[in-house]
Amino acid sequence: MAARTDQDTTADAPARTVGPEREPASTRREPRWLAQLLRAGTDAALVLLAFALAYWLRYRLELGGAVLPGFAQPFDFFLGKAALLVVISVLIYHLRGLYRLPRWTSFLDEASTVVSGSTTAMAILILYSFLQRFYPSRLIFIYAWLLMIALLLTKRLAVRVGRELLWRRGIGVERVLIVGAGRAGQRLMQYIYNQPQLGYRVVGVVDDVPVDDDWGIATERRVERPPYLGRLADLPEILHRHEVDEVMIALPPTAHQRVTQVIAQCRQDDVPFLVVPDLFELSLDRVRVNEVAGLALIEIKEARIRGWNYAVKRAMDIVIATTVLTLCAPLMLLIALAIKLDSEGPVLFGQERVGKDGRRFTLYKFRSMCQDAEQKKAELMRLATPKDGLLFKLKDDPRVTRVGRILRRTSLDELPQFINVLLGDMSVVGPRPQVPSEVAAYADWHYQRLLVTPGLTGLWQVNGRSDLTFDEMVKLDLYYAENWSPWLDIKLILRTIPAVLLGRGAY
Repeated sequence: MAARTDQDTTADAPARTVGPEREPASTRREPRWLAQLLRAGTDAALVLLAFALAYWLRYRLELGGAVLPGFAQPFDFFLGKAALLVVISVLIYHLRGLYRLPRWTSFLDEASTVVSGSTTAMAILILYSFLQRFYPSRLIFIYAWLLMIALLLTKRLAVRVGRELLWRRGIGVERVLIVGAGRAGQRLMQYIYNQPQLGYRVVGVVDDVPVDDDWGIATERRVERPPYLGRLADLPEILHRHEVDEVMIALPPTAHQRVTQVIAQCRQDDVPFLVVPDLFELSLDRVRVNEVAGLALIEIKEARIRGWNYAVKRAMDIVIATTVLTLCAPLMLLIALAIKLDSEGPVLFGQERVGKDGRRFTLYKFRSMCQDAEQKKAELMRLATPKDGLLFKLKDDPRVTRVGRILRRTSLDELPQFINVLLGDMSVVGPRPQVPSEVAAYADWHYQRLLVTPGLTGLWQVNGRSDLTFDEMVKLDLYYAENWSPWLDIKLILRTIPAVLLGRGAY
C-alpha cells in the first residue's frame, strides 16, 4: 500500500481534544527536573561526606585530634571549605550535563565526566584556599578528591545495577513509540529488543504504510513482532491511549513535513522525542555546519588520525602490542603445538590484505583451516553468496579444523596480528582489513575506509562483527575515523573483551 501524501495526512489529522478525558503527559510521568534534582542532591551529600571523611582521616585518625598551627578554628574551616566544594562540584556536574545523560550512556563515559568534574572542582577549591592565604595540609585535599570520586562512582554503579535489574523485570521501564517502520525504524527496534538493560519497552510502531502480516524484528533471542498501531494521523490518540513516555522518530529524510508534524505533536503533548537519522543516508555526525556571510556551508568531516594524533595512536599501538606479545608468548606456543598435532600444514597463515591508502601487506593469523582451504574456496563461493557481494564468511565453514573452530570462537587465531601492529601494517583499533578481491568490488564511497590504518578490533567488532552488512561496517569505520580519540580507542578495547568472550558474530 502506498503512503499517503503529507497533505492527506494533515487533512485527516483529528483536532486535539482538550478536557478531562485527555490526561496531560506531564501528569503520567515523574517530572524530569525532579529526577535531576534528586541526582544532584545525592551527589552533594556524597561530596560533603567525602570531605568529612577526609577531614577525619587527616586530623582525627592520623593526628589523634591534634590541631596544627593555622587551625585555631578547624570546625569553621570544615564548614566553609566543604560547603564551597559541594556548590562548585554540583555546578560543574550540571554544566557538563551529568544530570541529563541519556540512559544509553556507558559507565565509562559517565565515570569520565565524574572524574574530570571532580578534578576541576578540587583544583578551584585549592586555588581559592591559596588566594585566601590559607595553607592546610595537602593530604586533606587529596583524600577528599579520591573519596568523592570513589563515592560518586560507587553510587552510579549501584544505581546502574539496581536499575537494570528492575528494567529486566519490566519495572520502571519507559514506554517507547517508534514512528517509522522502514529500515532505520527496524534497526532501532532491533537494538532496543537486544538491550533490555536500557529500560525501554516498544509499545508499537506508527507509519502511513501498514506493515505486512508476517513482518518481524530479528533479535538475539527471538523474532519480535511489535504491533502496528496506526497512521501518523492517529498519533494524538495513540500517545494518549498507550501512555507513551518517549517517541523515537525514524522516518526517512525525504519525509521532512511529516517529521515536523510529529515533532509538533510531541511538543504539544509534552512527550519527549528523539529524531533518528536514516542509517542509509548521510549521517548527521559526518557533517559540520559553518556560516559565511549569513550562508550555511556544510563541510564533510575528514579523518582525524593525522599528525600528532597519529603519533599518539602509534605509540599506544606499540605499547599494547609489545605487552600482549610478551604476556601471551606461552599461550601462543601452546596454540602452535595444538595446531601441529591437529592437522597438517604450517602454524601461521599469511594472507594478502589491503591497508591504509591501498597499500598491501601480509596479515598473519594462526592457521584455523585445512591446508588446501584456498583451493576449496572457489567451490564454496558458488554454493554461498558472499554478504553484500563483499564479505565472504561462512558460519559453518567445512574447511575449519577442530582446533581452528575453538581459536575462531575465542579470537585467539588473531594473536599473531599484534606482529602486524608492531610492523606498522595494522593498529590495535581500526577498520577490518580486507583482501584485494573485496576491495576491487568497492563502491566509490567505500574507499574512504582506507584512509585509516586497519585494526584488530573496532566498532565493527563490538557491534556485530560478521553479522553486520558491509555498508553498516563501512559507516562504523567512517564514524571511527571522524571521531577518533585516545579515549575512544580505550573504550573500544575494553568493549572488545566481552564481545570476544561471548563470541558475538565470531565464526
